[in-house]
Amino acid sequence: MVASLAQDAIGKGSTALLDDDMGTFGVPNPRILIVGCGGSGNNTLNRITHLGVEGAITVAINTDKQHLDHTRALQKLLVGKHITRGLGAGGDPSTGRRCAEAGREMIQRIVTGADLVFIASGLGGGSGTGICPIVADEAKKAGALVVGIVTTPFHVERRQRMNRALEGLESLRQVADAVLVLDNNRLLHFVPNLPLDEAFSIMDQLVAEIVKGIVETITLPSLINLDFADVRAIMANGGVTMMLYGESDRGPEEVVHEALNHPLLDVDISGATGVLIHVTGGKYMTLENASQVVDLMTAYVSD
Repeated sequence: MVASLAQDAIGKGSTALLDDDMGTFGVPNPRILIVGCGGSGNNTLNRITHLGVEGAITVAINTDKQHLDHTRALQKLLVGKHITRGLGAGGDPSTGRRCAEAGREMIQRIVTGADLVFIASGLGGGSGTGICPIVADEAKKAGALVVGIVTTPFHVERRQRMNRALEGLESLRQVADAVLVLDNNRLLHFVPNLPLDEAFSIMDQLVAEIVKGIVETITLPSLINLDFADVRAIMANGGVTMMLYGESDRGPEEVVHEALNHPLLDVDISGATGVLIHVTGGKYMTLENASQVVDLMTAYVSD
């Protein structure tokens, strides 16, 4: 049994697919993009591709050609090649932003017609921090619901990197409908002895599972249906988004406990202004089980 929850953000449901573009009764399915910006965002796309997400288009955007070449995505865009010669932004968000501005027309073409755009990025570096606000701005202008999912640096990293991350986060929040922030420092408590690359892959996996869950909430059928309009109503202009994720084979109480105490998702949901709960279970899960999860979870949220 799995339960997940988000403030201003997560849901479950969709309409069954008739073909690649049309849903039940010929209603068009929402066009969903998952855009990975910079090295960290591109790594997240690799993880998402490995997991497999139904109903979304993956787009990788970077200033680093070599990294982009090794990214698995349906669409790729190298921005600012005349500025950085494809060698990356050198950790400078202003360079990343200049590159994104140079490629703004192409970014605009990519997001045109999208209904929902996820933007995955690590903040504090040059490419992701500089590119993701431009992507969000163009997606918002195109009429899409824009959701940022970003990670922040370790405290032990240079103060300048954290300051750049906070500035990038503020720029993203100004244009995105909702932003989910994941703190890399929680990895220090969860997997303190893992090699750095393996530790980062755990965070990439978490981001990928979050995106997959939201996308398939909309694109796949469920017993109690929620559609894109429901998700938009909760997430639009939601500000900071929070997500909980729990999994257990020992009943509703345990799965809610796991969700509320996830080691990488330290959040307080008591002040949530909107909630969507997604419950997934095996063939032996009962209606009472699902109802208990919802009741237990909503008990933690203020009226």
